[in-house]
Amino acid sequence: MPTQQPSEQDVEKMLREYQQVQEQLRMFAIQLDQLKAQKAEFDRANQEVGNSTGKVYVSVGGVIVETTKQKALDDLKDRAELSETRIQSITKQYDQLRSREKQLNEQITAIYKSSQAPNGAQ
Repeated sequence: MPTQQPSEQDVEKMLREYQQVQEQLRMFAIQLDQLKAQKAEFDRANQEVGNSTGKVYVSVGGVIVETTKQKALDDLKDRAELSETRIQSITKQYDQLRSREKQLNEQITAIYKSSQAPNGAQ
């Protein structure tokens, strides 16, 4: 029993969704890169503060103030953990979108191939 071909509107809807998924993937990839760079910066700062023997300063609202080494380390640890949590969350969403993109790609490819088949092969 032959399968029913999707309507032109269904195909257009599928193509629009595919394009939206691709755009979302690009945005998530940019966010992931930014978060990974931010986390690496926190890790480097943590290492520098950990190795420091002098006074420690932090920037608060455009003002630089002195703080304790432990407070600076705790703050950097918290920020790094928050970045890691956000990285994991966005990675999960990214993976789900990649799966949807693959599924849409396969469906669109199958529709295209079936529309290109000779009339007798449908």
